[in-house]
Amino acid sequence: MKTIETITLPAASPGTNRALTVIRYTSQGSTPGPKVYIQAGLHADEAPGYLVAHHLTTLLDQAEVKGEIVLVPAANPIGLSQWRDELLHGRFNFANSVNFNRSHLDLVEAVSRKVEGKLTDNPQENVTLIRSAFRECVAETSPIDEAESLKKLLLSMACDADIMLDLHCDHQALVHIYMGTPLWPAAQDLSAQMGADVTLLAENSGGNPFDEACSRIWWDLAAQFPDKPIPPACLSVTIELRGIADTDPEMVSNDARNIFNFLQRRGIVSGTAPELPPLKNKATPLTGVDYVKAPSPGIVSFIKQPGEWLRKGDIIAEIVTPLPAEGEETVVALRTQTDGLMFTRSFDRFARPGKILAKVAGKQPLRDDDENLLTL
Repeated sequence: MKTIETITLPAASPGTNRALTVIRYTSQGSTPGPKVYIQAGLHADEAPGYLVAHHLTTLLDQAEVKGEIVLVPAANPIGLSQWRDELLHGRFNFANSVNFNRSHLDLVEAVSRKVEGKLTDNPQENVTLIRSAFRECVAETSPIDEAESLKKLLLSMACDADIMLDLHCDHQALVHIYMGTPLWPAAQDLSAQMGADVTLLAENSGGNPFDEACSRIWWDLAAQFPDKPIPPACLSVTIELRGIADTDPEMVSNDARNIFNFLQRRGIVSGTAPELPPLKNKATPLTGVDYVKAPSPGIVSFIKQPGEWLRKGDIIAEIVTPLPAEGEETVVALRTQTDGLMFTRSFDRFARPGKILAKVAGKQPLRDDDENLLTL
């Protein structure tokens, strides 16, 4: 059964309101099944996810769902309204400059207090208990503005999901996936099905993005209660659907079909999924990503492309300074610090000191686990 709900957000200004559209697919039977939550457009200016959600809706309309699938095709109506100079700016909130995919609710301690003394030696009983406590803790929060209300609303729909897929994209990039280290290798079927060239693992990437707001609670609680079996019960990931301009109809249709096949293989959609494609590459640590940054201002000429394997010291790009100061180099070479796969690069060609121009996924850690591992 399919239902569509429109939820109005609290007004941010007099006489104005924004709303969120939620599509639900539920099984006809009385026996509850797995729950899946999928959203697109949390970074509202990332176009591919909307199209993948559109094609996925078409597939689900014709399918039999076993359990519940909650689909939010446009998860950020606030960001979708942020136009300036003919461009949509949907990554940061104009009101406070906060990234829409950062600073989501961290309710580990609140849930811990609710479940302490109630956990059992049965892992499934613990999953049920924690999910119930998680829902309660989300409901008990008191957001103070429109953006916080949106974050609460999204988490309220996703916090008790077995699977959560957050659809994003990068600048110019390959398909890559972020997930918690405890979810690997059990989730490698998702990376294989999506054709991901890179899967990046971290227990805590810093900044509390939405996927970790849903998943990190499970291994944090497992660490707090080591004598009780608490599995990583939410497969929560961020899927980066290549780059911002990758909206080719066949491409986004295939991405939607891959998500559908994954859900089919996981028993959430009826039917038999096709044979699982081979995994392109093993997962690597998020700490091993080389964020190649510009040391000086200028114009960028890329020498390497996303998808190329690099050796430490390889030149990725050159920065040309058209007006060098006396004694300043006109051309500055950017080199990678690691062996690995270049999986994304900046869309524009202007550099300033400290700007990230490319990312290379390497196996060897370049930073500590307790550092903030994400970009702005």
